[in-house]
Amino acid sequence: MTTTTEAAVSQGSPSTTGRHSDKPAMSRRETLEAMSGILLGMFVALLATSVVSSSLPKIVSELHGSGSSYTWVVTATLLTTTITTPIWGKLADMTNRKLLIQLALIITVLSSAAAGLSQGVGELIAFRAFQGIGAGGLTALGTVLIADIVSPRERGKYMGLMGGVMAISMVGGPILGGTLTDSIGWRYNFFVGLPFAIAAIAVLQKTLHLPKRSKGDAKIDYWGAALISVGVALLLLWVTFAGTNFDWISWQTFAMVGGAVVALVAALLVEKHEKLDAIIPLHLFKNSTFVLAVVASIAVGVAMFGSSVFLSQYIQIAKGKTPTESGLLTIPMVVGTFLASIVIGNLIARTGRYKYFMVTGGVLLTGGLLLMSTIDYQTSFVTLSVFLFVVGVGTGMLMQNLVLAVQNTLDVHEIGSGTATVAFFRTLGGAIGVSVLGAVLNTKVTDSIAAGLAHLGIDSMGSGGALPEISQLPAPVATVVEKAYGDGVAEIFLIAAPLALIAAIACLFLKEIPLGTKSGVELLQEEAAGAGDLTPAQAEQRAELDTAMSVVAPVSSEETGERPADRVQSAGQG
Repeated sequence: MTTTTEAAVSQGSPSTTGRHSDKPAMSRRETLEAMSGILLGMFVALLATSVVSSSLPKIVSELHGSGSSYTWVVTATLLTTTITTPIWGKLADMTNRKLLIQLALIITVLSSAAAGLSQGVGELIAFRAFQGIGAGGLTALGTVLIADIVSPRERGKYMGLMGGVMAISMVGGPILGGTLTDSIGWRYNFFVGLPFAIAAIAVLQKTLHLPKRSKGDAKIDYWGAALISVGVALLLLWVTFAGTNFDWISWQTFAMVGGAVVALVAALLVEKHEKLDAIIPLHLFKNSTFVLAVVASIAVGVAMFGSSVFLSQYIQIAKGKTPTESGLLTIPMVVGTFLASIVIGNLIARTGRYKYFMVTGGVLLTGGLLLMSTIDYQTSFVTLSVFLFVVGVGTGMLMQNLVLAVQNTLDVHEIGSGTATVAFFRTLGGAIGVSVLGAVLNTKVTDSIAAGLAHLGIDSMGSGGALPEISQLPAPVATVVEKAYGDGVAEIFLIAAPLALIAAIACLFLKEIPLGTKSGVELLQEEAAGAGDLTPAQAEQRAELDTAMSVVAPVSSEETGERPADRVQSAGQG
């Protein structure tokens, strides 16, 4: 029997040579149409988070929350995003990816709307946690879907578009949120994403067409997912409450850290036993590109999320600006991210080279964070803008290209799990970074304010740890608070800088592998076409070979410069 593909590329496996069409799996117009839905979905996810970032100090203050509550509002979303990201990734390798991303969109927007109805900071934290579940799906699935429809060689410029959308949502969200908060109230921040989500679901339904994906005998590793969730949650709870609710050296610390270690070790054993059904396939760690990207992603997550989330506190408290002004003042950083993502993405697509840009991005991110560590409450906005632009350029050159480098070495059947695992470690680093750096900031600010007030002959402000409203404080006290937050946030950036340097070093050790020229859909279609010509015995032999190659391919790919998916197809014809 002869089987042909509806769309395959001219550089197919031997089984399809001479029989397939030279027509690409998707035309450029179809690709751009599908990309519009994917990018709109990412925009919704990021907008739901960024729209409240500039208003959080005011929101937490009006809900009578403390500085710890402020940290928890952010940490809750990062926690659930981190826990669910690898689960979404595994589901993406097993079932309908379009349905999954639409489900993630629905969860994100409905939970965001529910957060807008919160009557207390506890409710806000709970709904933000549900919002993180949807964000985990969008984080995992966005880049996976791009891998489905775009080849690694062309993927750089589309990743650049994704970086551009991220930049727009990051700058537009805080500005929009600040404007809504200052004009009609902060609750409207949580409803603004609803029309965008409806549009994203409709566009994805109309434009994104993927081949059916059979899960076969695969199953969800529920035990592994549960144990990873418990271990990560305990670690994040510990770093959030230690130093405030209990001492770092205490029975609570030993209980939480001990429980986390036990859960994660148990998860490791379960994942090792599950093998190909594992939520985080352990054989991926034999791939040095994957390992280095994970290390860099953790460092970037801590440096980026852990420092930028406190930027609005610096602008609003140390500089005395409104939420709207706080959003506007982040424009230089986002412009830097936008320009770097678009320009570097196109350069990668044109040259096929990516390592140099990633190393340069790591160096610029480190330098930008070091520059930010010199700020105080009297730093001019011109100086601040220059520093933020450098941070933005470094981030734009680094973040999405880490995913590109990893996807280029993954087997086509593990794009979902592999991509989601990198995102998992990035968000894990961000969640831990927010908690740890938040604890550092709270301690630094509390001590500085206490010392400043003592110098003025005042015992305390009597705020009970709540974030202060600068406009309501006497001028001498306001100066003390502004200085405390200025110095505290600067220290946060100083701590984050060495972590960005680790990311740069990890990128330096990456081995640059030529970018592939086939999309995930094309590889799957060629594989299906090749399998159609095999006898049952040959099909069984090929299945055994594919299983073996899925383990060794990530290592050997770096020795030969081939992509595992391409080589498995050719080897299967022997």
